[in-house]
Amino acid sequence: MTGLSTLPDGYRITRATLLDLRAIHALERRIFPRDAYPYADLLLLFLWPSIINLKIVAPDGSLAAFVSAIRSPLRARGWIITLGVHPKHQRQSLGRVLLARAEQRLREPYVRLTVREGNVPALTLYRHTGYTIIERRPGYYRDGETGLVMEKEIPAS
Repeated sequence: MTGLSTLPDGYRITRATLLDLRAIHALERRIFPRDAYPYADLLLLFLWPSIINLKIVAPDGSLAAFVSAIRSPLRARGWIITLGVHPKHQRQSLGRVLLARAEQRLREPYVRLTVREGNVPALTLYRHTGYTIIERRPGYYRDGETGLVMEKEIPAS
């Protein structure tokens, strides 16, 4: 995979399954306290056939990070639905590796995502990996914060 950082020793990336749903839901609630997907919505991410669900497992076997992404059936682009890294595993390039793997699996010329305007660590990651802001959505989040739609053009391989 071009431009990918490697995972730190002992970490591994694999497909996330329904067996991971509880752990992913708990992590969503921890890292996105205002915006965590409800359990039923996360369940749908695992039941919908075209959604890509990946996770990074820490050396101790715990969930370190996860991502869900989908190909648009009508347009040549993918969407990162959710991406999260457990706080004790942040700053190790796990988000960068997981994002790149999801982009690779999507196999689309463009990938989009939405992020809180005030989520500086996520904005930094996305900017450093080639995403640019293409749209501002005032009041997008439940508490009224603006959502930023970002897009990246994926080079043909």
